[in-house]
Amino acid sequence: MTDQSQALATEKEARDVAEQARETEWEHPSFARELFLGRFRPDLIYPHPPNDTAEEARAKPFMDKLKAFLDKVDSAEIDRTGEIPEPLVQELRDMGAFGIKIPKEYGGLGLSQMSYIRAMELVTSKDGSLVALLSASQSIGVPQPLKLFGTDEQKKKYFPRLAKGAISAFALTEVDAGSDPANLRTTATPTEDGQHFIINGEKLWCTNGTRAELFVVMARTPDKQSSKGKTVKQITAFIVDASMPGVEVVHRLHFMGLKAIENGVIRFTNVKVPRENILWAEGKGLKLALVTLNTGRLTIPAGCAGAGKSMLRIVRKWGMERVQWGQPIGKHEAVAQKIARMAANTFAMEAIAELSAALYEKGGYDIRLEAALAKLYNTEAGWKIIDDTMQIRGGRGYETAYSLASRGEEPIAVERAMRDYRINLIFEGSSEIMRLFIAREAVDHHFKLAFNIVNPESTMKERLSAMAKSSPFYLTWYPSRWIGAGQLKTYREFGKLATHMRFLEHNTRHLGRSIFHAMVRYGPKLERKQAVLFRAVDIGAELFAMSASCVRAMMLAEKGQKEAITLADTFCREARLRIEDLFRNLYGPNDENLYKLALSVLKGEQAWLEQGIVAENCEMGIDQPVAEGRLPSVPIEREALAGAV
Repeated sequence: MTDQSQALATEKEARDVAEQARETEWEHPSFARELFLGRFRPDLIYPHPPNDTAEEARAKPFMDKLKAFLDKVDSAEIDRTGEIPEPLVQELRDMGAFGIKIPKEYGGLGLSQMSYIRAMELVTSKDGSLVALLSASQSIGVPQPLKLFGTDEQKKKYFPRLAKGAISAFALTEVDAGSDPANLRTTATPTEDGQHFIINGEKLWCTNGTRAELFVVMARTPDKQSSKGKTVKQITAFIVDASMPGVEVVHRLHFMGLKAIENGVIRFTNVKVPRENILWAEGKGLKLALVTLNTGRLTIPAGCAGAGKSMLRIVRKWGMERVQWGQPIGKHEAVAQKIARMAANTFAMEAIAELSAALYEKGGYDIRLEAALAKLYNTEAGWKIIDDTMQIRGGRGYETAYSLASRGEEPIAVERAMRDYRINLIFEGSSEIMRLFIAREAVDHHFKLAFNIVNPESTMKERLSAMAKSSPFYLTWYPSRWIGAGQLKTYREFGKLATHMRFLEHNTRHLGRSIFHAMVRYGPKLERKQAVLFRAVDIGAELFAMSASCVRAMMLAEKGQKEAITLADTFCREARLRIEDLFRNLYGPNDENLYKLALSVLKGEQAWLEQGIVAENCEMGIDQPVAEGRLPSVPIEREALAGAV
């Protein structure tokens, strides 16, 4: 078992580890970064990067096979049994679905990131457990970091195996280390000759872990001393083969949704790993994870768009079929407004996902903020769409597909979609962590220039130095956030959407000023004002969503899809109201009161409110019979998986 006796990392230690892993430089432009600096740069995204028709032609045979495969998948059976049948997995292997982006020279399909996310969008529209299997193996599993950081020898060794369908997993999370990697307990100790590392530890919530042949394992290697004599924690990424002695699947875990997800607790006991299995370099593990996730996070937004499309199809059909009070329910204004927003938001979600991927494909572009915004925005917008679909379907939405079919109705699995979708707001960075990450990047430029001016711990020399360094920037930047040439632009080329482009220009400046004002107002305390920072992030996210929607609508309109303008216009009208509300309440008049009440609750001062209930029994039901695929968490022996792998 992992040693849990060590004290948890302090706040400073946690921050130091996170800062050490950050990408601190911006070598390439970023539209989203410019937004948070108050600079509206449509030239970075408009015209929308064109679709690669040659790539689409290359991808078509695979996409056709994948669609035909999905048409025959029984997702209700997968949900009930909690298992993806091995013949289905093998069929995916045979068509190359586990090697979509692996170069052809290694046996992969050699398709682009755009083709990959479109494939995952297609799979998501059918089955959440299947997309978890494919995406976890390729978005964050071995293929992506291997492609980015692997040596030629590593690529030659592992890519052909992965292309043939070897399932992979990413092992970072532990009991005490989720979003805070400073608490990582898994260790990798070098042998005396330095040629191997001995890995010991236990990983939690490892998606694909119970079926994986290969892992990317994050482990602590020996600390190093900085030039200033400071101890620096080292976290290193290793490629670990599941067949290595000491790799053990302890439990397969089961969840509210994604009933067939292959997620588990994985234990590493004296696992001897060759030094050449290090990915990138010692101490680079967390940075590797962050860079990998920049690309990996492009997958979830596309999947969310696919889920939104599926729900829109359901309500469009049901809205006309279901008649109440003499007319179809879709024509009642209360329902009609939900349907309209669902359509507009689905359009925006696809615009965000495809623009972010297109910018990555274009190259010479830093997408770390775009990917994070896409993940944050689409997961939350998609959840609202799922919830509205449930409401519109009513009792039939809450009823299982199996039950609907058993009484002769169409088995539309909205409740399964809701169960499967909910995890999107949590994994690969919860909504809260995404907002913290984006906020940190949003204030980064100001902190680099001016933090020592407002930092109470700064010496007079440090303050004077910071003032001298920052003055040239702020003397020009700040006035131009109020008045500038951009205000004279009409954006006439955007036609009906021009008014929204002018709104974007004006409110991007407003956002830049507001972030600066917040830093001046709170100084170092700003990092604790999460509610203020989160509202600023949400404004930036809405501005990004509006921008993506407008440029995509223009691209589609030029191809004859004029209806896209209507969708973008409706989305932007709604987004503007949300932005104006966020600006009005940026400093949250009730923030302090809410925080004080929360502390009171945590202290137990409001425990009287919990009277009149039955205390939860954590052991209740563990010995009850299994029903509808709800499997108890039980130990799984490695031998039991041999046939499946």
